Amino acid sequence: MSFKDQTVWITGAGSGIGKALAKAFANEGATIILSGRNMSALENAKKELIDSEKHHIIALDLANRDGIEKIFNDHQELIQKVDVLINNAGISQRSLAKDTEFSVYEKLMEVNYLGTIKLSLLLLDNYLAKNSGRYIVISSVAGKIGVPVRSGYSGAKFALHGFFEALRAELYKTKIKIHMVCPGFIRTDISKNALTAKGQAQGLMDDAQANGMSPEVFAQKLIQGVRKNKAEIVIGGFREAKLAIWVSRFFPGLLRRMIARSKVT
Repeated sequence: MSFKDQTVWITGAGSGIGKALAKAFANEGATIILSGRNMSALENAKKELIDSEKHHIIALDLANRDGIEKIFNDHQELIQKVDVLINNAGISQRSLAKDTEFSVYEKLMEVNYLGTIKLSLLLLDNYLAKNSGRYIVISSVAGKIGVPVRSGYSGAKFALHGFFEALRAELYKTKIKIHMVCPGFIRTDISKNALTAKGQAQGLMDDAQANGMSPEVFAQKLIQGVRKNKAEIVIGGFREAKLAIWVSRFFPGLLRRMIARSKVT
C-alpha cells in the first residue's frame, strides 16, 4: 500500500501524535491537510514537513459543530481530494467521577465523539461517491478498558468504537476502510491538557506519559498496521496495552480487580 500522492487530513495536527503523523505521511509522499485550533502551531508544524509548500492548513474546532459544516462548504474543492481522514484530535481527563462537573463530560463528548462523528459523516458522501477512502481513528486503550479518573474520556472513546464498528458493518460491500487505533502511553502533552473536575487543564505530565513511546515511533507503527489492513491497531508496550486488552477479553473479572487496586493517575 502506497500513500504517495494521496491526500491525508489530520485533526489535532499541531503537536504530539498529530504532528508526528503529518511528518510520517508527508515522508510517504502524501499531501497533508493539517487541522486544529492553534493556527501558529499548525503553521510551525507545516514548516517542518517535507515539501512544506504543497501542504494545507484548515482551522478546525471540533467543539463547534456548526463550524465544521461551514468548513466543508468553504473548502469543498480541497476536501473532495481527501483519501484518508485521521481523527486524532481529542482531550483527556484526570478527575474522579464523583467530583466532576457535568459540563466537563459534555466537553469530552463534544470533542472526542460528536465533533469527530460530524466530521466523518460529512466526508462519507465523498467517500461513497468514489467508493474509496480510509478512516483512521485514534482511540485509546481507555476506549477498550474503563480506567480510573478518566470516566468521561473512556466513555467517549468507547462510543467511538461502537459508532465506527457499526459503520464498518454498513460499509462492508464498499472499498472504504476503517482502522481503530488504540495507543497505550505515548509521550505527548495529553495529560498536561487533560481536564480536571472543574474543566481546567491539569498542567502536569503523568509519569507514565513522560516515559511512554515517542510519537515518531507511534506514527511508524500506525502506518505499518494500516498497510497490513488491520481493523484494530494496538500500539504501546505489551504490558501496558496489548496484555491489558487480552486480559479484559478472557479474564474480565481479574482485570477489574487489577484496575481497582491500581494507582493509575
